Amino acid sequence: MLINDLSSRIQSHKLEIKLAIDRVLESGWVVLGPEVKKFEQSFAEYVGVSRCLTVANGTDAIELALKGLGVKSGDLVATVANAGMYTTSALLAIGAKPFFMDVAITTSNVYLSEVQRAIDNGVKAVVATHLHGLAIQEITQIVEICNRAGVAVLEDCAQAHGARIGTKLVGSFGDAAAFSFYPTKNLGALGDGGAVVTSNLDVADKVAKLRQYGWVSKYKVESAGARNSRLDEIQAAILSVFLVTLDKSNEQRRTIAQTYNEQIVHPQITLPKHKGNGYVAHLFVLQTKERSSLQNHLKSIGISSDIHYPIPDHLQPVFGNQFNSIKLPNTEHLCNEVLTIPCYPEMNAEQVAQVVSAINSWLI
Repeated sequence: MLINDLSSRIQSHKLEIKLAIDRVLESGWVVLGPEVKKFEQSFAEYVGVSRCLTVANGTDAIELALKGLGVKSGDLVATVANAGMYTTSALLAIGAKPFFMDVAITTSNVYLSEVQRAIDNGVKAVVATHLHGLAIQEITQIVEICNRAGVAVLEDCAQAHGARIGTKLVGSFGDAAAFSFYPTKNLGALGDGGAVVTSNLDVADKVAKLRQYGWVSKYKVESAGARNSRLDEIQAAILSVFLVTLDKSNEQRRTIAQTYNEQIVHPQITLPKHKGNGYVAHLFVLQTKERSSLQNHLKSIGISSDIHYPIPDHLQPVFGNQFNSIKLPNTEHLCNEVLTIPCYPEMNAEQVAQVVSAINSWLI
């Protein structure tokens, strides 16, 4: 069993995808045309913001959003260290310096006092990552304390499309938000893609220029630090197909996660136990001190698993000894114990039961 069977998703939308692609082929537009404009408008309305600017991938979205928020080389930017180096890679591309925040053991998300510590240390911006599909419950308070301090907030929503706190969706709380549309995401294309969303029209205008060479008009470059980062028409058309069923597929993910939480019973395993619309179950991540043993057991039965993520950013080889003095106890604990098991909306009841049975039969 795969960790995420994309072929099932494609097959379940095969006709709609074919019609979307045919529509693009007949239009003659391939980049930044009507399909991109349609999707950008629809996704902005869905999130509850004024503007959506699509880009080539989620990492570009983080980088260009931070630049749009005024982050420059040498600036200090706060981020978590348990999210696969994606934000940190964007910071390195800008020339900014990461300030690493710890996360809560029970959520894998940053918490308010860590954001306050970052503010006290003079960060220019805070990247708030809604990891594994779980919305940061304190995001409103985080935005409030950052606003009072004049610190920009970028929400990293790459794993949390459609997650809600009350009536608001993630991506609508901060000054801007970055999304990834990598194929495995809750809202994924059939190739790479990303977006910056915001209700700040100045930020939107800057990102619109930064994604296309810095043009203020064709061939006239006004913005430094720009690039070619554009979503193509075919991917935009496909994303429009999947957007229609996003909430339904998120509910299916939650149902699978609920089944796991109710039926997996093992003394060596800690389950996430997340509930409600704030969790869209992008990943179902359990914790165990015997991770390798469980992985090998699942593999022997034909069930895939993965680790999201095994190496915290501050301990990545690229930094050498630069951050050796930094201690993030919860982050380091999680990186040693987290394990992702299959959880995607096309899973059937038999497959879910197979995963439950396999884990419950694991012997140490």
